[in-house]
Amino acid sequence: MGTLLGLLGLAGLVFGLINLVRPMGRLGISTRKGAGSLVFASFGMFILAAAVNPSPDPDAVGDSTPITAADAGKESTTTISSVPVVSVGPPATSGPATTVGTDLGVDPVYGLPTAGPSGDPSAPLPASAERATVLSITDGDTIDVVLADGSRDTVRLIGVNAPERAECWASEATMVLEALVPAGSEIGMTFDQSDRDRFDRLLRYLWVGSMSVNQELVRRGAAISRRYPPDTGMAARLDGAQDGARADGLGIWAPDACGTASGADLRIIELRYDAEGNDNENLNDEWIKIRNQGDTYVDLTRWGVKDESATNRYTFPSGFSLAPGEVVTVYSGCGDDFDTALYWCSVGSAIWNNDGDTAFLTDPVGNTHYSWSYSG
Repeated sequence: MGTLLGLLGLAGLVFGLINLVRPMGRLGISTRKGAGSLVFASFGMFILAAAVNPSPDPDAVGDSTPITAADAGKESTTTISSVPVVSVGPPATSGPATTVGTDLGVDPVYGLPTAGPSGDPSAPLPASAERATVLSITDGDTIDVVLADGSRDTVRLIGVNAPERAECWASEATMVLEALVPAGSEIGMTFDQSDRDRFDRLLRYLWVGSMSVNQELVRRGAAISRRYPPDTGMAARLDGAQDGARADGLGIWAPDACGTASGADLRIIELRYDAEGNDNENLNDEWIKIRNQGDTYVDLTRWGVKDESATNRYTFPSGFSLAPGEVVTVYSGCGDDFDTALYWCSVGSAIWNNDGDTAFLTDPVGNTHYSWSYSG
């Protein structure tokens, strides 16, 4: 109906405008006054046509399928493949980010927990385990939990050390722990010898079923095995997991974990960890030696050395270069840097543990370029 009225209005408008110019005496219109009345009536038809057939609301255009009662309660979801695609890695200034786009159920680093060397997540918890609910993930080795009595506490995982927040791979390590023990999940916790650390955090091994979360973190390269005496009951398992991650180049052990790897050929060739007498009082009898085994000079600006702890870090002086075949010695104590003798300048405490440690040589973007492990 609206369309017909529109057509009539258009015909009347055209005829009326023609007769306004020159009255033709047709259809009873013999004067310009009559033609004007026809034009006015034609506009009225247009208005009536619009009222009968209104324009659609642009915000309402879309699927006209009716919503049923069953559909009304459904969540709207969008699925891309079977898993989210997550971009992780350090800022662009420290190298390209790593893109994780594989199925999280099978990814060797970020995947959901499955039965394997660390245990079976679908098996019962250890009989001695205390149950808790994960509240939040702080970083790669610390979580907050709600205990069975409703109280909240912070838990530091025993025997492992994940990268610190300002370091390469810190956010990735947190993501791995989140995949293993997401917020809201129920876990088991067991202790070793100590109940709490000096920061009043609970010291615990975490379990999902019979799977050791501590071991799984190390096995995936999200943390390193770190002995904290006297809590070393699982040290052998954690060391074995680290050997596997290192051999497979997983996580922090990947040559380009933090960005493009350096092409330099630098090696740790010797480490003196047990000084004469009291190590803490004879720091310059403790040292590490690094050799340039390549055939070109290497600028060691922003290169570094670190141990398994979260605090002992050394950065080479800006502009320091090492000639082909040359060896640099970094002493733990203080002194004046001269030629190839450099000083870490640790104060009051030795760097290298006598009962075992790992020395890491890191390149300018934070990759582990070379590592040296020993046991006392």
